Amino acid sequence: MSFNTALSGIRAASGDLGIIGNNIANANTTGFKGSRAEFGDVYAASMMGAPGTAIGQGVRLRGAAQHFGQGNISFTGNALDIAINGQGFFQLSDASGASVYSRAGNFHLDRDGYVVNSDGLFLMARAADQNGAITGGIGPMRIDTSYAQPNPTSALNANLNFDARSGETDSSWALIGGVPDPAGYNSTTTTSVYDSQGNPHDITLYYSKQDPATNPNSWTVRTMIDGAVQDTTTIVFNDDGSYSSPATINLSWNPGGGATPGQAITIDLSKSTQYGSDFAVNSIYQDGFSTGQILGVDIDQEGTIFARYTNGQSRSIGQMVLANFANEQGLQPLGDTAWADTNASGPPIVGAPGTSGLGSIQSGALEESNVDLTEQLVKMIVAQRNFQANAQTIQTEDTVTQTIINLR
Repeated sequence: MSFNTALSGIRAASGDLGIIGNNIANANTTGFKGSRAEFGDVYAASMMGAPGTAIGQGVRLRGAAQHFGQGNISFTGNALDIAINGQGFFQLSDASGASVYSRAGNFHLDRDGYVVNSDGLFLMARAADQNGAITGGIGPMRIDTSYAQPNPTSALNANLNFDARSGETDSSWALIGGVPDPAGYNSTTTTSVYDSQGNPHDITLYYSKQDPATNPNSWTVRTMIDGAVQDTTTIVFNDDGSYSSPATINLSWNPGGGATPGQAITIDLSKSTQYGSDFAVNSIYQDGFSTGQILGVDIDQEGTIFARYTNGQSRSIGQMVLANFANEQGLQPLGDTAWADTNASGPPIVGAPGTSGLGSIQSGALEESNVDLTEQLVKMIVAQRNFQANAQTIQTEDTVTQTIINLR
């Protein structure tokens, strides 16, 4: 009788409908990967059976194979929403250190500053040192929200043009009310420098042309910080207007207020010129900065996480890692769009985004489900027809059986 054959077809069609229904239910689940039913025919094998005479005994559902194809990327504008464009999985870890893998990149910060998903799993990344260099160790990514350490100024570089047409100024360079008499200098520049506590201080350089008759290419540079003279140096230019000497002006400064005394600051004017044109400031740069709190984060395509601070500074604080597998179909689904590695999948191959075949990172975006609703609805109709056809087989078999029973 064909009852069992038809029942196997109904069970297979029901399983197919279940898989299709699960795909449709997760059409809007971030990072979800759709599945398809895989079937196998059933034969009653016999060692003595004649070839070509075996009648099939139906069908069985061999499993649900997941399709790990790329889903559409939807932009959200939230920096901690992260999508993978290409191969790979986010490596996540729970509090015990057990690793799971996911394509869902909807992350946020927990109360301790760790980057976690909605289940509280930590995003794994390589940390950076104080200079922003990425280290080799992999661990939970943490964004430090405390104040950033200030950096005391150690170097000031100025690119200026000194007006070669300038006349000699009053060499007495008198201070009037603590401020230099304008008759004692030709031009001046002011910027801020920072002590060891991050406090800003005004540093002003006054440039005075020496006697054009005896020293036509020489200038006196006086350095004041917070109104106190720190240094007086003569700088010299070559006949063609290029800078000659000294190489640098070296200060040893005591900021006061509890900051580290004897702070060394090197002033470099070597890129300056002396041409017959108005005094001009092409650039002034100093390497110090005050303390600051984190303002936001940016993530580039290589997964490097940059922190932006209220003091105008930014630096890399880590780089997320991705994992790939020799056999994605061997991964064990755990639910909540997460998978675990198995012997069938092979061990995770962990690396930086954009390397070793791993995909790139898109910050401010999420990968949508890769389920095509139209395709799933068509498959649903086919599975429904299969169910109905197998049910019709049972009905026909029942009619044949009833006919046999009614024989006299």
